Amino acid sequence: MKSLQGQVVLLTGAGGGFGQVLTRLLLREGCLLILSDLRREALLESATAAARAAEEAPGRVLGFIEADLSQATGATRLYADVMRISPRVDILVNNAGIAVYGRFDQIPRERWEPLMEINLLAPMRLTHLFLPQMIARRSGHIVNISSAAGLVGVPGMSVYNASKFGLRGFTEALAGDLAPLGIDVTGIYPFFTRTAILDSPHFGSRPRRLPGVVVGDPEAVMARLVRALRRRERHVYPGFWARATDVLRRVRA
Repeated sequence: MKSLQGQVVLLTGAGGGFGQVLTRLLLREGCLLILSDLRREALLESATAAARAAEEAPGRVLGFIEADLSQATGATRLYADVMRISPRVDILVNNAGIAVYGRFDQIPRERWEPLMEINLLAPMRLTHLFLPQMIARRSGHIVNISSAAGLVGVPGMSVYNASKFGLRGFTEALAGDLAPLGIDVTGIYPFFTRTAILDSPHFGSRPRRLPGVVVGDPEAVMARLVRALRRRERHVYPGFWARATDVLRRVRA
């Protein structure tokens, strides 16, 4: 089991529900964090709250970076900004993500194309940028925050499904590519969780509200991820519903 103490972590989507929880947990592990999100104000606010909750934790925040990952230049600029803060990134956490719901033909193109950029292409771009230094050191860890929506297709979630299916495939293949080089890859597939993504835009008829019993706690999901980082696990299905979805996927296959 590896220690996370002193590991330099780049966390995208740090201002969101998962991001704030993970910031706090990684500070408690002694990590050195570089936090990124679309809006600097929200990022600073959430990071301050996380740091306050992790008072006297051994880790610290090295810097905050505002980045728009909905276009290719956003990843390139983020990489350059990170290199000005730290010449090394040990763990890249691709957490930034958005959602839209509705039947595919009812979702405007200008809403689903940025989703694919942020949810799928941005993790690929950032991984491509940070991998050379990890390969040179023969150490590093790539973390992709996918979803149970990357396991089983659901009506009304075609765009989100497409992005998360793609991220799962990328994660699986990447892990095989990099294992001989000493670099770990972890994909996590949470079920519906109490974050702002549940309130994402709907197009067409609005679906019924999810029963509370199927909506998970972001604290539990991110705690499971931290354990997976220590154990160098490749795939993580946090909670009963995520594990059940994975079983359903295998049965249907």
